[in-house]
Amino acid sequence: MHTILLFNPRSAVAKHRIPNSILNIAASVEGKYEWVIVDGNREQYPLEKIKEHLHSGTIKYVGFTVMPGPQLKQAIPYSKFIKEHFPGITIIWGGYFPTNQYRSVLTSGYVDFVINGPGDNCFPKLIDALENNKPYELIKNLIYKSGDNIIKTVKEDLIEQDILNPLPYNKLNSIYPIEKYLGKTYLGEKTLAYHSSIGCPFTCSFCAVVPTYEARWKAKSAQLVYKDVKYIKDHWGADAIEFHDNNFFVSEKRTVEFCELIKKEKMQWWGMARIDTMSKFKDSSLALMREAGCKIIFFGAESGNNAILKQMDKGGTQTGEQIAEFAARMRKFDIIPEYSFVLGTPAATAEEVDKQIDFEIDFIRKIKYINPDTEIVLYTYSPVPTEGSELYNQAISKGFSFPQKLEDWISPQWENFDMRKNPLTPWLTAEMIDKIRNFEIVLNGYYPTVTDIRLNNFKRKIIQAVSGMRYKINLYKHPYEIKLLQKLWKYRQPEIQGF
Repeated sequence: MHTILLFNPRSAVAKHRIPNSILNIAASVEGKYEWVIVDGNREQYPLEKIKEHLHSGTIKYVGFTVMPGPQLKQAIPYSKFIKEHFPGITIIWGGYFPTNQYRSVLTSGYVDFVINGPGDNCFPKLIDALENNKPYELIKNLIYKSGDNIIKTVKEDLIEQDILNPLPYNKLNSIYPIEKYLGKTYLGEKTLAYHSSIGCPFTCSFCAVVPTYEARWKAKSAQLVYKDVKYIKDHWGADAIEFHDNNFFVSEKRTVEFCELIKKEKMQWWGMARIDTMSKFKDSSLALMREAGCKIIFFGAESGNNAILKQMDKGGTQTGEQIAEFAARMRKFDIIPEYSFVLGTPAATAEEVDKQIDFEIDFIRKIKYINPDTEIVLYTYSPVPTEGSELYNQAISKGFSFPQKLEDWISPQWENFDMRKNPLTPWLTAEMIDKIRNFEIVLNGYYPTVTDIRLNNFKRKIIQAVSGMRYKINLYKHPYEIKLLQKLWKYRQPEIQGF
């Protein structure tokens, strides 16, 4: 029986995140196939480690998890190397990038299959079929190339999460000590990364999750989440949690149940939510969350302009007025709201795009006035290939197109695109991007992020004083002095706490 190698390409984040995506796939084949993990965040020379395994002669399948952005820097050249030097190896990609960009992935010539969404059933069934020379055409959640055609099988219903195999933490620990995955963050000294649910029940047209899960959500029970977290706390000393769910707080009932269980453990934690969902939570639930260690929550505010929120298919009832009201409400419970805004969506004219940016800048200033503790994360709009999306269709009509060749995705400009920092969108001028970035620099100098644990009080006061003069008179152009301080002190901009 052949062995499966699962590879986690190096990402831009710190190394303390447990590679939950490939660990989940390992759990799906546990007890049936041998597997080994190579973590690009833990290996100085991960390709050498991969080659060492491949030369053993036991590896027949290599699975990659691939997010857009930095992971492509290893996923693309390593896959190409493996296919050229070990042509008998079957290469399987999963994750948001291949799900959204499956055509360029499969036409590259060095990726054989794409897992289209969750692989808990699809991956082991595919291995079974390949091992036994059986057909795989009816396996759900699969994309592959047949001749000149791309074949997408039907999507599978999301699986009840409590019935899945437990994550094999102990075996991972024998390869990479788990203590090394529990890093120091704003939340704690040993922060655990954990997924308690998959998907999101909404259809925002700028979100890469939508094509993968199609407005579906399934969660582990509060009891199972608590059991897993406590296990890692008791065995390896975790004292904080980052919930990497796309939407942790979909169910108020589950949230309250988890809070009742976790509060006695005295752990700080973070998760992602929607404003229009959480605004319906009772005050008693929000108070319990803070008592149970909830320190900061990421919210996709996206825009203060109701017309743009509609353009984004921001589903539910979210409005600019609600965003402002909820920022004020969060202050009462001492929970830091982390608001992201997406600037630079397409419009009829360049002047209209520019006015929209100015509107968002004014709205963000309003949010900071209402609740100065609000963390602001700024992105520029990057199109997502969501079928039927008005916003995506507008982007295409304005002349936007994705790379057709897989290797083009690792060019510097497309890496920046994937990080939503400098998109190659035809309707945004260099001056508009400079306006967004310069405002971000001044804003985050005057309101330094609390999550940067390297920035001491003295440095905070200096950068606040330097930035304050600009912020108070709305002067954002050429903030060279703030950039210099950032470079000297390696001060970072606010970003999603869990990523």
